[in-house]
Amino acid sequence: MTIATRLRAARTILGLGRLARSSPRVPLGRVPASIAIIMDGNGRWARTRSMPVGAGHRAGARALKRVVRHASDMGVRHLTVYSFSTENWRRPQEEVDELMDLFVDLIDREVPELLEERVRMRFIGRREALKPELRERIARSEAQTAHCTGLNLFIAMNYGGRQEILDAAARLAAEGVTAPTEEQFRHALYGPEMTDPELVIRTSGEQRLSNFLLWQSAYSELFFSPKLWPDFGPEDLESAIADYAARERRFGGR
Repeated sequence: MTIATRLRAARTILGLGRLARSSPRVPLGRVPASIAIIMDGNGRWARTRSMPVGAGHRAGARALKRVVRHASDMGVRHLTVYSFSTENWRRPQEEVDELMDLFVDLIDREVPELLEERVRMRFIGRREALKPELRERIARSEAQTAHCTGLNLFIAMNYGGRQEILDAAARLAAEGVTAPTEEQFRHALYGPEMTDPELVIRTSGEQRLSNFLLWQSAYSELFFSPKLWPDFGPEDLESAIADYAARERRFGGR
C-alpha cells in the first residue's frame, strides 16, 4: 500500500475526507455534478506509435484511472464513460476478444482501489451478449461497491442510445404503460439513478455523440477535445470544465 493510499485511508477513518491530489483551478460551485465522456482515440494513439491496438486500449485504461480520480477530487458526483458500444462488435474479432479480456482484468485489478476511493461502479447496456466471465465480474463489482458514497462511475458496456430507448419502450409496453411520463420513461432506462450529464466530453477531435446517452444528453453542454483519449489527463478535464463553467445554460429559455 502506498503512502498516499495510507493517508487517504487514515483521513477517511478520522472523518477528514479525501486527500486532494491537486488544487483544481475551477471554482467548486461551477463544477458539473454529472459528466459523460466518449473516450475516443485509443486505436489512433497506438497506430501513431506503431504499436498494436491493444496497447492503445491499455493506455486508455490508464487515462480513465487518472480522470476518475481527478473528477472525484473536483467534486463530480456522476461520471459516465463510453467503454464499448453496440457498434464496436463490428471491429476485428481479435480486437474485440482482447478488449473483453482487458475489461475482465481491469475490473479484477481496479475494484480494490475504487473501494478505497469510495467509488461506486455501475454498468449500463445489454449484458446478455457479454461472455459469462465478464458478466460475473460486472455483477460482483457492482455488489462490492454498492455501499460506496463517493463518485458514481457508470460504465457503458455493449451500450447503444437508440437500443436503450427501444428497450425502455418495450419494458413499459410489457408493463401495460402506453402513455408514459418522462419520469416513468427515465425509470425504464438502463441507469435510472443516473443524473443527466451537464457536460459531455468527446476526445480525438471527432464531433458527434455516436449513439451515446441520446435521451439523457438532450440539454447537455458539449466539449470536443483534439487530444486522443490516452493523452487526456486531469488538466484536460479541468479545461473542459472551465469551458463549461463559462457558458450560460438556458434550457430553451432566453
